[in-house]
Amino acid sequence: MNKFGIYFIYNILLFLCIFSCHIPLWGQEKAKPKNGDGITTFLMRYNRSGDDYQRQFIELNKTKLGKNNSLLMGVTYTLPPLKKRTKDTDAAKPVENRQVAGTFQTEPLFGKKRARYEIKSTELKGATFYVCSGHGGPDPGAIGTMDGHSLHEDEYAYDIALRLAYNLKTRGANVYIVVQDAVDGIRDERILENSKRETCMGEAIPLGQVARLQQRTSKINALDKKEGKGYSRGIFIHIDSRSKSSQTDVFFYHSSKSGSKQLANTMVSTFARKYDRHQPGRGFTGTVSKRNLYVLNHSEPASVFIELGNIRNSFDQRRLVIADNRQALANWMCEALITDYNHYKKKK
Repeated sequence: MNKFGIYFIYNILLFLCIFSCHIPLWGQEKAKPKNGDGITTFLMRYNRSGDDYQRQFIELNKTKLGKNNSLLMGVTYTLPPLKKRTKDTDAAKPVENRQVAGTFQTEPLFGKKRARYEIKSTELKGATFYVCSGHGGPDPGAIGTMDGHSLHEDEYAYDIALRLAYNLKTRGANVYIVVQDAVDGIRDERILENSKRETCMGEAIPLGQVARLQQRTSKINALDKKEGKGYSRGIFIHIDSRSKSSQTDVFFYHSSKSGSKQLANTMVSTFARKYDRHQPGRGFTGTVSKRNLYVLNHSEPASVFIELGNIRNSFDQRRLVIADNRQALANWMCEALITDYNHYKKKK
């Protein structure tokens, strides 16, 4: 064979090698994150939930990520290939519904120190929760003052919502955190600095109240439709604003939807029992009532609306600024949700 023939075959082989090496990349999906996205919410938008997808994503994009594997705006990321679905019903369920006690999962929204958490039990396996803290983004909600510092409703409601979501996830529940802040995880400080970073699962939060509530309920309803039939509950967490002299207990609102009133009653009885144990003689004056609230009426899952106290009252402020108290509120709500889920299973 002459030199020309050898040169021709060499180039053909080189071309085939280059071509074959690049074939897998041509079929991979790419996308840009939205403002406020973390890896979890970004991948969830493209139906890629769970630790396996997150590990693959980080490996594929390790040179494009910011500090602590944060996403950078304007950067195009490669998505891990979707796993093939089987005909098995369980395979079509979210990864969170197949969690096993003793294993570990990752949720960056919880913050660097708590992002990796252990599944301690599966007592909430099969349950889905939509945890939504009030206001956020351009709207801080109610504002109180303490020792010259401003206390913003959205920041404290969000911290308690994250703590509740953490508790639910460690018990095997499928949890959607509706309002999200890509920077602020669970915080232990007394004064939680205000920001306008919060999003509705990656989408900018509108300033207008009706638009904001529509966005949240639409997101919840779309997710709930995807989840299908089964136990699902919405938890809307707020903090009230009244005159400084008005001390209040935690109170709960429900709608006329099946399951909503029972959930609210379970919440209030759990809180009353906890106060009797931890502060005997104090008494608990929290109430349950039906209220015509947009998020309760327009959310498909049975939901409860919780007001955690008066952000302007100095006594109620202790319930908010002390991290252990915020954790206690989350613990008690979680216990009530476990009780509510057990009631549901007994009826099935």
